This record gives sequence, C-alpha cells and structure tokens, in this order.
Amino acid sequence: QVQLVESGGGLVQAGDSLRLSCGASGRTFSSYAMGWFRQAPGKERELIATITGSGVGRYYADSVKGRFTISRDNAKNTVYLQMNSLKPEDTAVYTCAASQYGLTIPRRPGQYDYWGQGTQVTVSS
Repeated sequence: QVQLVESGGGLVQAGDSLRLSCGASGRTFSSYAMGWFRQAPGKERELIATITGSGVGRYYADSVKGRFTISRDNAKNTVYLQMNSLKPEDTAVYTCAASQYGLTIPRRPGQYDYWGQGTQVTVSS
C-alpha cells in the first residue's frame, strides 16, 4: 500500500511559477513510475507528466511541454512538478499517482495503482 500526499498548490498570477510536491509512504518508492494528472471543472482528467522509477524516462503532455518539469528524489520518497510560465488554462486540481510499472511511462489512468487527494492550482489572468 502506498499513500500519496500532494502539497504546494495555491493561487498565483499568470506568468508565475509554482512547485508541487507529492510525498509517498512505503519503502519501494523507486520501483513506481509516478505521474501528475490534472482535472479542470467540466473537463476530463489529463495526464500531464510521468517519470519512471529511476527518474531517467519522462513524458510530458504537449500542453505543458517546455513549461513544466517533473522530477523525483527517491531518497525522500517525493516527486515534484515544477510549473513555470503558468497560464489561466492551467487552473485545475493536480493529483499525483503511482504505477507499479516503474520501468515504463504509463499514460492511462488505469495503469496507476495509487492516487493522492489532489491539490488546487488556480492561475489568475
């Protein structure tokens, strides 16, 4: 069982930066691929970034490529999402998730086994 807790959300202005953190319980954190999803009101949940267990492999959705960076510190059981040049359309609830497919880049929600509770990010124009 893995428990995930996000932090770092908040209200910022367009162009600002924000860093989200997701802390995980358990001693096998490095065996899990980690993903960040977001869901805006009235929209489907969107995978925006994924990182393999080792941290070598990464994936970004086109909507955030070049602005967001996913990273992880396996010694701290934490995955991060650095968000730069934020836009109002980035407003959403951001949720981290863990997948047992640690060597791969899981892209479907069904491939993730554990989910955090989510943190709100609001970007004002």
